[in-house]
Amino acid sequence: MKIRTIGRHARESLKSIGRNGWMTFASVSAVTVTLILVGVFFVIMMNLNRVAETIEQDVQIRVHIDVAATEDDQGSLKSRLEAMPEVKTVKFSPKEKELQDLVKSMGEEGKAFKLFEQDNPLNDVFIVKTEKPQDTMKVAKKAEKLDYVTKVKYGQGKVEKLFSFIKASRNVGVVLIFGLLFTAVFLISNTIKITIIARRREIKIMRLVGATNGFIRWPFVLEGLWLGIIGSILPIVLIGIAYYRAYDYIGPRLTGTFIRILPFDPFVFQLSGILLLMGAVIGVWGSLMSVRKFLKV
Repeated sequence: MKIRTIGRHARESLKSIGRNGWMTFASVSAVTVTLILVGVFFVIMMNLNRVAETIEQDVQIRVHIDVAATEDDQGSLKSRLEAMPEVKTVKFSPKEKELQDLVKSMGEEGKAFKLFEQDNPLNDVFIVKTEKPQDTMKVAKKAEKLDYVTKVKYGQGKVEKLFSFIKASRNVGVVLIFGLLFTAVFLISNTIKITIIARRREIKIMRLVGATNGFIRWPFVLEGLWLGIIGSILPIVLIGIAYYRAYDYIGPRLTGTFIRILPFDPFVFQLSGILLLMGAVIGVWGSLMSVRKFLKV
């Protein structure tokens, strides 16, 4: 396609945007509102995903070893745990360390447990981490059946609820985002449709003088592209400012906790690129839908 032809298509698409003022405003507003909501959902989902991944990585199985087990028995048990395909690492934690950790976790009240240092009632433990957090329950059930295992702990009940909540929140977020995007595509499609109806006579004349299908189609595609790009600018600015302030306020207050939110840079710049691309795709897709249905070129 020649540069002169591209320039002509661009001018025609911009003129069309100007002629259809109210519909242009409606379409740009629809894209803006949609992408603001999509952007907010993205921010929430990505940060929830970050927190979820952190929690998932901390999920571990504590295999309590029978006090009657010898060193050879412990070595055999460790080998059997490591042989499970779902297992990533197996770490030995002696009962002395288990008692120290218990004392630390209890704070001032934990000092009372120091009395047991000479006669430690706790078990040695194998700390098992799986390749995938979702395999935790499966590995725990296998470990319970092994010799010299007295007890297996992994937060039973809580872990299952955690994984169910994470999965449900991700699925709901994806459905909502696609619903919002479909709404924006529909509105842009209607805008282009009205433009096509208004220019049917012009299109017929262009066909009579030998204009190709592509020559007729391109101005409408570019019009949808401009609508999508214009509609994405405000969401990018608003979400960028809002996230900068939120990160500046929340970030320091989460120091020392297991919760971490995504840093402003590069997250916001990556999100801006995604929103800009979404706006452009929404616009072009809406245009193509109208062109196919109403131009039939």
